Amino acid sequence: MAPVAMRTAAQSLSDARPVSFWLDDPGRPGAVPALTGTERCDLLVVGGGYSGLWTALLAKERDPERDVVLIEGHEVGWAASGRNGGFCAASLTHGLPNGLERWPDEIHELERLGLENLDAIEAAVAAYKIDCDFERTGEIDVATEPYQWEELRDWHAEMEERGFTGLELLDRDALRAEVDSPTFLGGVWDRRGVAMLNPAKLAWGLKRACTELGVRIYENTPGLELATAGAGAAVRTPYGRVFARRVALGTNVFPSLVKRVRPFTVPVYDYALMTEPLSDEQLASIGWHGRAGLGDSANQFHYFRISADNRILWGGYDAIYPFGGKVSAEMDHRPETYLKLAEHFFTCFPQLAGLRFSHAWGGAIDTCSRFSAFFGTAYAGKVAYAAGFTGLGVGATRFGADVMLDLLDGADTERTRLKMVRSKPLPFPPEPFAWAGIELTKRSLAHADANGGRRNLWLKTMDKLGLGFDS
Repeated sequence: MAPVAMRTAAQSLSDARPVSFWLDDPGRPGAVPALTGTERCDLLVVGGGYSGLWTALLAKERDPERDVVLIEGHEVGWAASGRNGGFCAASLTHGLPNGLERWPDEIHELERLGLENLDAIEAAVAAYKIDCDFERTGEIDVATEPYQWEELRDWHAEMEERGFTGLELLDRDALRAEVDSPTFLGGVWDRRGVAMLNPAKLAWGLKRACTELGVRIYENTPGLELATAGAGAAVRTPYGRVFARRVALGTNVFPSLVKRVRPFTVPVYDYALMTEPLSDEQLASIGWHGRAGLGDSANQFHYFRISADNRILWGGYDAIYPFGGKVSAEMDHRPETYLKLAEHFFTCFPQLAGLRFSHAWGGAIDTCSRFSAFFGTAYAGKVAYAAGFTGLGVGATRFGADVMLDLLDGADTERTRLKMVRSKPLPFPPEPFAWAGIELTKRSLAHADANGGRRNLWLKTMDKLGLGFDS
């Protein structure tokens, strides 16, 4: 990084608050009391992020008489659900290419179910009057290198041949008419498959909706231990215990109460910046008329979108795996990544020189070796889990909630018949092999980005094994 560019990037961060912009909201609801004593219920949901909230809500929609309790270790929406970029994607498979690679025989069904799931989220936002700035804008995959533009054109042509509609190819001029950056060479716009929203407000709105339907929520109540209890199961908490006929685990990046599930996921830390609001002149200099979300096509990619009050969120690129795979608050902030992101931002939008960042934050997401969620049951079908959403959980967690409820009911549905639902990813190896493998993969991906996308022997081997690395 040139000294002048580094100094400019650093100055833009001088006032940035080290907290998620979405959570730094004076309208943030207060915490509800922790559980003390003993509770009994039909369904216990562990985890107050999207996965748990959707499970509780859908459980009450399916059966209003079902007695549902939700416990959350801190406050609803405080972790990945309140720190992400607010991209709510229809894809259940972490993108169409990943789904085609892994489940080609059912990819059209998976795409249909994903769009139906996104439609249902939009309907729920309206029905429960959740004020979360929901905008069905779509997302544009952007090429910033010639090889990326060639790959995007070839991929778009292949998708059309396979019968996937709704993907619009944009050449350089068409893309820059939507969002203007001198780095943009072209893109593919998925107009139907992604919505933009305020992620924390979605979580808080779901919390309110659950409460209105009769779900009993306890915050600052971590689940410490899971055990069989008669015909059901019991979860111990710091000040009490919950006995339930069935249990749904939505803990995702945090260690599962079903210990055999833990090797299937690892935490990866992702970081983001939020600018101050753009002036009318600054907004005019970049356009962004359709307000679509964007992501570039590099292996180490950036994702960026414009907020309801015309700020720009800029995140991604670095994906940091901590040795040992432990989730730690110390990893939530990484100044060297913030500086790198700020420099990249002004390379993309040099016309915004002088703009400052108001917030800089990070946090852990859970990933698995197939990059999309996996599901299962334990304790003779009394417990269900969903995990491994790999950064696309804003939308896919609702589908995961439906799957968990199907599994707990023992229902034979089109969801439970999917190979995606019936199969598991490969587990990660123990340390130090997990850290070494992930680090080697990340370095290989960075090398490919710097060398026209050419993948080395390590990446080619990982591709053949279905063990690439994607965040």
